[in-house]
Amino acid sequence: MTKTFELGDVVQMKKQHPCGSYNWEIIRLGADIKIKCKGCGRIVMIPRSKFEKDVKKVIDSE
Repeated sequence: MTKTFELGDVVQMKKQHPCGSYNWEIIRLGADIKIKCKGCGRIVMIPRSKFEKDVKKVIDSE
């Protein structure tokens, strides 16, 4: 069962970003997902399969 994510959702990841934040905002959806760190603003793209595996929970849905 795949989880449904939407643009603007803030998710908590399993691993901490080097800046210290666990929270990321989804800014693009597709085969790859683009997320923005809520701590430092860094933007990264990761494959959907890795993203779904590494997400702990959705914190804030818009």
